[in-house]
Amino acid sequence: MCSAPVAGLAEEPATVFRGEGVKTVPAEKAAGLVLGHDLTEIIPGGEKKAAFKKGQVLTAEDIPRLLRMGKTHVHVWTDQPKGLIHEDEAARRLARALAGEGLKPGEPSEGRVDIYAVGPGLFLLNTDLLEAVNDIPEVTVASIGRNRLVAAGQPVAGARVVPLCVREEAVLGVEDLARAHGALLSVRPLLRHRIGLVITGTEVHQGLVEDGFTPVLRRKFEAWGSEIAFHRIVPDEHEGLVRTLGEALETCDLLAVTGGMSVDPDDRTPAAIRKVSGQVVTYGAPVFPGAMLMLAYHGRRPVLGLPGCVMHRPATLFDLITPRLLAGQRLTRRDITALAHGGFCPRCSVCRFPDCAFGG
Repeated sequence: MCSAPVAGLAEEPATVFRGEGVKTVPAEKAAGLVLGHDLTEIIPGGEKKAAFKKGQVLTAEDIPRLLRMGKTHVHVWTDQPKGLIHEDEAARRLARALAGEGLKPGEPSEGRVDIYAVGPGLFLLNTDLLEAVNDIPEVTVASIGRNRLVAAGQPVAGARVVPLCVREEAVLGVEDLARAHGALLSVRPLLRHRIGLVITGTEVHQGLVEDGFTPVLRRKFEAWGSEIAFHRIVPDEHEGLVRTLGEALETCDLLAVTGGMSVDPDDRTPAAIRKVSGQVVTYGAPVFPGAMLMLAYHGRRPVLGLPGCVMHRPATLFDLITPRLLAGQRLTRRDITALAHGGFCPRCSVCRFPDCAFGG
């Protein structure tokens, strides 16, 4: 069981280099010396704040507070030895090397530099490169999950080194990886698309059943910055459906076709999509809900066959892949099968998508 925060208790700083450039002194003798690390104070109620900042010259008036915080010793800075970099400068360099398009590093705080989205868009991450960076001793970089929509100003990652002074070769190793393989992190804006929306179903076409797809899809596409430019409700008749899809593809950038995605003999949507598209990426996916979704391409234009769950469930495979399509990604079958990890929605009592594990 975790105990409650204790008044006056200070968090220990990260492991520090106690050789050249840094020494440990009793707090009572620290007046006039330059503090070599941030000191974070935890106060009743769980609030944390920086009580002292690295680089601060300690005064005699600071000593009682240090002792109340439980800091009987502090690490102070003497000079910077050759071949070592202070953690602030190291974190700055790491963040600059790793932040790509659409991202901006912040300022060091407690030895860490966070990276922020400049504008809204899709957060992209090279996971192999992230692992390679963190495999370099004394370097730590963490990020949010990839392929998530982020808002302007949202923090998406943080970079820091473990010791107070780090070997420059560790930072150079990260910079070399970034030069060789490109940015580790980036944010790609969603492009404005003209959306074709074709609702299938004889019962909907005849007015026997209300069209529940259109309001849901219109709301989602407009929230993603696109517009419904073509809208048609058609019966389950193969040739007429093929003609309508072809007409929509003449003017639209992305086509969404709803209903008729099961194995029912009256469902004609998959066959019609196959007829008008040049490439079917997948019909069926290891994602629940959304397993019966179809993704195809007509040239560069994505064609989506959407199962009924898209109308009823707040988050499905449609919500995982459509922002990626709107950001200009061309998805492969491997992109779809990779969603199996995290592709099971646990049906939480209150849906918090996308701030949840669904989608990995």
